[in-house]
Amino acid sequence: MTDSVPTIYDVAAGAGVSKSVVSRALSGAPGVAPATLARVKQIAADLGYVANANAQGMSAHRTHTLGVFVRDAATPFYGHLLTAFQEQASARGYRVVTATGSGSFSLVEERRALETLVSLRVEALIVCSGALPVTDVLPFARRMPTVIAGRPERDASISSVYCDESGGGQGLADHLVGLGHRRVAVMTLSPTSSLTQAARTRAMVQRLRSSHVDVAEIPCEDFGGELDGVDSLVQAVLDSGSVTALMAPSDSWAVAVLEALQRRGLSAPHDLSVTGYDGVTPFLSELLGITSWRQPLGLIGTLSVDDVVDQIDGRSAGTRHLAVDGELLPGRTAGSPGEFAALR
Repeated sequence: MTDSVPTIYDVAAGAGVSKSVVSRALSGAPGVAPATLARVKQIAADLGYVANANAQGMSAHRTHTLGVFVRDAATPFYGHLLTAFQEQASARGYRVVTATGSGSFSLVEERRALETLVSLRVEALIVCSGALPVTDVLPFARRMPTVIAGRPERDASISSVYCDESGGGQGLADHLVGLGHRRVAVMTLSPTSSLTQAARTRAMVQRLRSSHVDVAEIPCEDFGGELDGVDSLVQAVLDSGSVTALMAPSDSWAVAVLEALQRRGLSAPHDLSVTGYDGVTPFLSELLGITSWRQPLGLIGTLSVDDVVDQIDGRSAGTRHLAVDGELLPGRTAGSPGEFAALR
């Protein structure tokens, strides 16, 4: 025991809630769950905490603002999630302050963006980045309600809402196995490039191999890790002579593959079956017909906002990890290899 005077932050840490929940619980404000109220009061009594009248007055001036960081709002995946965040926040009586980067945003810049959001007196954070490690998010989660959205994150001290990446990768792999493919190339990414795409492509590879399919793993980083490196990647696949399907880590990668085939006078699935991932507009266009896995981004956005607002209001019993199911979109870009073998 130290001789220092206990603070509201000590009570919040002991009760496992945010500072704002402690403030409302001790001031008698409505909206705090009975169990949370009892826990806060008990921790405050144990610590000998006495609320400061000035601090209570300040806490009454709530901002009703959520801070949202998305890695790259210009991409369809993050753009759709951001829209879902804004719509659900409005429905729950909150506004959204957004910080966003670009595909080239460094991790240092992402951390700085979170610090900027906190400085704007937001009441909670929603972090949506496929690259930022959870260790960089946890310091913020200790200060205010936080949820990681759009990617699997199972750290016990922070909530997350995401599409089941393993289930999606396995579902797409099963679709190709069902079509009869026995030699499949999978474009893989490392976790440092994308935590989500690394997880789904790893699931693809494992599922295919467990189904006795010959798999050629193609690290995208070996071809620059960017979309403009797809041309040489596709040529390497075609040169192998035996691959009948190529699984891309996202719809945007799949489109780049389809364009590379077109430049060679080839097409999917006639010359090579191609699959994508995400299933969001504009990639849902019938003109493309991409075989993909749809992520329910609207639901992920809604559940993420509900999670942090429940934390703010003291209605959450602790951290939660919500995995939601996606669904197969059987488009035109993947077909049976036997159907076109005689024509090649």
